[in-house]
Amino acid sequence: MYGMRGALSRAPSTGARASAVVLGAALLVAGCSSGGGGDKDGGASATITQQPKEADPFWVNSDSNAAREVAAYVKAGRTTDAEQIRKIAEQPTGEWIGPENPEQEARGFTEAADKAGRTALLVLYNIPHRDCGQYSQGGAADGNAYRSWIDGVARGIGDRATTVILEPDAVLHLVDGCTPNRFAEERYDLLKGAVARLKSLKNTKVYLDAGNAGWGHPDQIFQPLQQAGVDQADGFAVNVSNFYSTQDSIAYGKQLSAKVGDKHFVIDTSRNGNGPYTSGNPDERWCNPPGRALGEAPTTKTADPLVDAYLWVKRPGESDGTCKGGPKAGEWWTDYALKLAQATK
Repeated sequence: MYGMRGALSRAPSTGARASAVVLGAALLVAGCSSGGGGDKDGGASATITQQPKEADPFWVNSDSNAAREVAAYVKAGRTTDAEQIRKIAEQPTGEWIGPENPEQEARGFTEAADKAGRTALLVLYNIPHRDCGQYSQGGAADGNAYRSWIDGVARGIGDRATTVILEPDAVLHLVDGCTPNRFAEERYDLLKGAVARLKSLKNTKVYLDAGNAGWGHPDQIFQPLQQAGVDQADGFAVNVSNFYSTQDSIAYGKQLSAKVGDKHFVIDTSRNGNGPYTSGNPDERWCNPPGRALGEAPTTKTADPLVDAYLWVKRPGESDGTCKGGPKAGEWWTDYALKLAQATK
């Protein structure tokens, strides 16, 4: 049943969250242009810069795991591997806000993005009873803790340009039965409240997660999305952390859009270059599947007017969980990152 619901393990590692607290100041000092290693070897450079703003207005984090890996490879003289990982490092990816310091993290990321003249991409993934006890289980202790956390994120964002992907799987897991029904009323209330709080900000766009092209049918989720406040959001997100093709994701999104007032949507194209994995255990096809590739680069120039952007919401190269030899969810996995990049046309 659960093999079609989506990649469940999304949250960054504790170390990544801790470093994010001081990220803003560090990047502002660095001017958001250094890859953290300036060493040049064999003509290769560790420098990571922003993408052209007209096609890709989102912020590239020059201190990401991928950027650090590029710098390490350059320093070691492994220029071929450095250029492969650069395919990941030079693209903007979602910053997943941790549970402990939401205001500091949101401020750090959005200030760095603002200084670079770009829009921050934040992912909020802290709903109570998160992930049904799977690889990324956890979340806020209760409803009040979640509301306080959302308030912290909102204070950190302020008036800076930000796009938020709100709570991957939170609605879907109510629909597919993974999250017990006794939590439904509170979850809908929390999501609706989060949309309202974030949309009270001057320059923040909010997209509520709405599953993927392989889990089921839009008829099953459109009313729950409405209960969760999609009418007040800018739209919804599809394919977060998953592998369905952009074409299939557009088709799914358009069907769903027609049922929720023609809302726009965004697509996670981070790892969908080769489409979904169709072998092995159906229940874990979403978890570190082999043979996948990076998808379309993030951009607001998409193939359909209803699609506001292709985004890399899931950070390519970070594990889905302890499956197929992977490390804990959210930890950088060099071997997998290289294979994703090498398989990309």
